[in-house]
Amino acid sequence: MRAFLHICGDVLSALLMTLAAAAVGAALVEPTITFGRDDGRYANTDPKLKAWFDKLRSDKGLCCSFADGVAIADVDWDTLGSRDNGGSGYRVRLNGAWIEVPMTAVVISEDRPKSFQDAVVWPYTDNAGAAQIRCFVPGSGA
Repeated sequence: MRAFLHICGDVLSALLMTLAAAAVGAALVEPTITFGRDDGRYANTDPKLKAWFDKLRSDKGLCCSFADGVAIADVDWDTLGSRDNGGSGYRVRLNGAWIEVPMTAVVISEDRPKSFQDAVVWPYTDNAGAAQIRCFVPGSGA
């Protein structure tokens, strides 16, 4: 199940490969077209779970369109008990530091597959080098 979380990376990798090929083609004044491919790594993934991940979105957009999701252990996320200042009431530990999850990053999903109960975070680094959270799905114990 956790291996599926990196499927977003395949989409991003395909996009980066296409952009790189386009840049090389433009430099050589020769059009180049590349296509992403499914390497079969997720062939045994439950189709319902894959469909659920593919449609996950927060107020910041589709989760998998920007960063890889990472399953996090229960000890690496918790509730803050407060939703002051637009906070979600959740925080996650990334690279040893606790980061408050913005309300706009929390994914509310009524149709979460029963087979997947882990907490998942989609972190990224902004232009200033600060860790940000695109999406967060609380674990089933929330």
